[in-house]
Amino acid sequence: MDTPQEIDKLREASVRWRDKQDASTQRKPAFKTPSQVTVDQVYTPENTASGNYMTDQGLPGEFPYLRGVHASGYRGRLWTMRMFAGFGRPEETNARFKFLLEQGQTGLSVAFDMPTLYGYDTDDPRGFGEFGTCGVAVSSLADMETLFEGIKLDEITTSMTINSPAAIIWAMYIALAEKQGASMDRLGGTIQNDILKEYIAQNEYIFPPDPSVRLVVDTVEFGAKHVPRWNPISISGYHIREAGSNAIQELAFTLADGFEYVRKSLDRGLKIDDFAPRLSFFFNSHNNFFEEVGKFRAARRIWAREMQDTFGAKDPRSHQLRFHAQTSGQTLTAQQPENNVIRVSFQAMAAVLGGCQSLHTNGKDEAWALPSEEAALQALRTQQIIAHETGITDTVDPLGGSYFLETMTDSLEAASHEYFRRIDDLGGVIPALETGFLQREIADASYVYQLEEDRRERITVGVNEYRTEDGTEIPLLRVDREGEKKQIDSLNEVRRTRDNREVAQRLKSLEQAARNSENTMPHLIEAAKAYATLGEMMDVFRDVFGEYNPSWGY
Repeated sequence: MDTPQEIDKLREASVRWRDKQDASTQRKPAFKTPSQVTVDQVYTPENTASGNYMTDQGLPGEFPYLRGVHASGYRGRLWTMRMFAGFGRPEETNARFKFLLEQGQTGLSVAFDMPTLYGYDTDDPRGFGEFGTCGVAVSSLADMETLFEGIKLDEITTSMTINSPAAIIWAMYIALAEKQGASMDRLGGTIQNDILKEYIAQNEYIFPPDPSVRLVVDTVEFGAKHVPRWNPISISGYHIREAGSNAIQELAFTLADGFEYVRKSLDRGLKIDDFAPRLSFFFNSHNNFFEEVGKFRAARRIWAREMQDTFGAKDPRSHQLRFHAQTSGQTLTAQQPENNVIRVSFQAMAAVLGGCQSLHTNGKDEAWALPSEEAALQALRTQQIIAHETGITDTVDPLGGSYFLETMTDSLEAASHEYFRRIDDLGGVIPALETGFLQREIADASYVYQLEEDRRERITVGVNEYRTEDGTEIPLLRVDREGEKKQIDSLNEVRRTRDNREVAQRLKSLEQAARNSENTMPHLIEAAKAYATLGEMMDVFRDVFGEYNPSWGY
């Protein structure tokens, strides 16, 4: 450790060194990250001299978990390679799942199509034209049975990217597990279920914020009591970033959402250490390498300190922020799509060096369409090469101690706390999103980034520099339009053969639970087992809660 006297000498030497530098020889007048964090020419121990190593950084697996939640890092176990997959009919996605598992994928991740994400059955006219194009269609337990045919749910972990209808989709999954003979306490996985970020960024909300968060807390409570290995929510910064935010906003708004879910769960009467260990996070891994690594590390330290100091959590597992990462879809370019392989590789490496628990790597063709089988395999191989050939998994937090990285981490954390203060001044996350504050902040950041691209202050290879005229042909996945008719025929067969009297009874019980303070999850599971459809269950909630139309505007 450098003594104060040595730091003073270094400070004097740094001043002399900087005075010798000729700024006119540098290729840009200013260097800064996409979050507008200034990047200095050089970093020295002077930049980190004010900190205390054990309280600010510590050792891997120990508070404040800056250097990772597991002491052994990836030496003991690699991250879960969880490739996001889903398109067309459940049969088609089931085949993709099995292909990826055969190629070494270690967890499943389900993408649902737009009608499913909005809680519509496949034959609902409000979802016309969107069948299977951004994910798989699931309208009932019968579709869930087909989707996981030949896959034992108690032997695999499954992540499902679903939000407003999350409780219903999870109920179908639990009902399927019961049919397979798997008990709830053996199921492992995650539902995204982060409704707050929908109002902030992705706009796939349906109900007003308060009843929507109530349904989230229903899943948190039910999971804590009955499905202890399941993450009932994946608090998602990914979509905040894809909407145009910078890294600071992604970090701050995501953690602010997490704190809000904690408060609402405590209001329900849950004990912090009974549910907090199963809260998980989902972050974007973008292009600016060191800013991204610093973001992941800062997230762990902020969460650990807030859980301990603000919420009084005692269980170390409650302090540990665990996260899934996905490489940035926003950065993929239709121009020169082979370049996307390189972008994804560096983004994936940033996620690994940042200490992710699971990772999805995007296909090179996703600026054009859903990933083809060839592109998905290449993306999976990218993770496997990082894991087994680069050597970066052999030691824990290999970038830890870098003067630049530690300074970047501190800067991102400080900027996040400033956002927490501003959100608190507005009355919390829900008032902040209802007034449009969070959305406007993201829009402003997106505008700044686009201006920098337009001025070529930021270079995107193949887009605003190094362009070529000759097009590149790549194979694209095409959704079979005949599949929609087959899917509707299957749905009608379910409606014809089920016990419709029992369905009506289950939907009535669900309505009664929704109108009072009863947890809706047991009623959703029973309705799913009776083959009530997604749209039927969502219509119960629509009738009880109404639909949300924001009143704010830019």
